[in-house]
Amino acid sequence: MLTLDDDPKRNAIGNQLATELVAHARSLAANPEARALVVTGAGSAFCAGADLPEVFGRERPTDEMRDILRAYYDCFLQIRALPFPTVAAVNGPAIGAGLNLALSCDVRIAGPQARFGATFSKIGLHPGGGCSSFLVDTVGSQNALRLLVEGTAVDAETAVKLGLASSLAPNPYDEALSFAQAAANLEPWLARALKTSVAIASTSTFNAAVEFESWAQAESTHNARFRDWITQFGHAV
Repeated sequence: MLTLDDDPKRNAIGNQLATELVAHARSLAANPEARALVVTGAGSAFCAGADLPEVFGRERPTDEMRDILRAYYDCFLQIRALPFPTVAAVNGPAIGAGLNLALSCDVRIAGPQARFGATFSKIGLHPGGGCSSFLVDTVGSQNALRLLVEGTAVDAETAVKLGLASSLAPNPYDEALSFAQAAANLEPWLARALKTSVAIASTSTFNAAVEFESWAQAESTHNARFRDWITQFGHAV
């Protein structure tokens, strides 16, 4: 469970919180028993984005600012890189960097007050952190460009229609926890292999997907739960 908890700033991510998120993600990545992660926000917001004065307040040369931003992006890209399933319980607005954080998770559950906004252009800022790629992968290039140009936030129902969220739930945390529990009930290697399988299927060729699945399915025949199922049907050999 990872809860952003800075309600006065609507969980905006400043430098300190960004550092803490990176450390937390790296700790989870190093834990071979970790099977799932729920990400949510305390209070009324999921994440209002970057703490703009803290991250962008000082004008810097472009190359210097670029290096700072690349390091900052790790606060959500490290979560994206986790080898096991992750789910965002989007309880309120997910704006800018907060949208990136939500889209870095494998599954997103929207609550009634959720808003998803790539609002960068509204303040004259280009999106960063992979936002363009996240949106194209999730909603297609046409919808991605419209969201980025208009810079408006869409409500939970629209987010589900676009694919920004998988479902709308009265209590997104409970539904996210249910998904995480389903992942946790799997063998750790199986939860991770399923995430890898979907990633290969979405970014590579059909043959690459089949190649991985042939290994993963063969490997899964050795786990105790599957052998028990075979025994129950009387086909153990």
